[in-house]
Amino acid sequence: NFGKGATNKRAMELTTEAISIVAHRVPVIIHCARMNYEEMIELAQHAEREGADCISAIPPLFYKYSDDEIYAYYKGLCDSVKLPIMIYNNPNTGVPFGLPLLEKLFTIPNLTAIKWTNYDYYTVLQLKSRIPHANVINGPDELAMMGIAAGCDGCIGTTYNFQQALIKKIYTAIKEGRVEEARELQTIANNIIAAIAPFHVIKATKLILSLRYGKLDQVYPYLPYTPEEEEAVLAAVRKAGLDI
Repeated sequence: NFGKGATNKRAMELTTEAISIVAHRVPVIIHCARMNYEEMIELAQHAEREGADCISAIPPLFYKYSDDEIYAYYKGLCDSVKLPIMIYNNPNTGVPFGLPLLEKLFTIPNLTAIKWTNYDYYTVLQLKSRIPHANVINGPDELAMMGIAAGCDGCIGTTYNFQQALIKKIYTAIKEGRVEEARELQTIANNIIAAIAPFHVIKATKLILSLRYGKLDQVYPYLPYTPEEEEAVLAAVRKAGLDI
């Protein structure tokens, strides 16, 4: 999320840079999140022009909206671009995506996917049963095996930036019916997640990635780690079994 004006321009620059670096080696999903609806549309249209493969968007924030208003929000976004659109279902937004709303949303032709950062797999099962073409992406890192078992088509998660190989093994194990192996692998992943949770997952992830790939920017508005805190994070993840 970026502020209005110059910082919205910076968001576009980052989008262009990311798409250029990936260079079509894998599909690129650009998440467009703005409090100003017109600026969110502007970001989505820019991402489409630059060659993004998909647009992701959280629902409108702060105020309470009806299902019809949430539908209109996403319908407007979908009409503004030709790319596939992914809903971001995260309880932190305060927007409940119940089955009636989801069934209505998935009638929009280019609304094709939803990131499910939610522990409610009962609704996932219903959604996949009633709307088989819905592409459901599991969100909670610590519940990858549960999401895949419930019918999710893939996973997107913060710690996957440094645990991708492990999560891929979990995905494959569930798909091939090796449930006990998947459980053991998920436990390994969760031990690492639990180790960084007290230090804030996003900040800790950036620290780990900085050690692997070079210094990354601070996660504003979070305060940077002190040197002592950095050592504590690294000691915790090493103890949990992460090789860094």
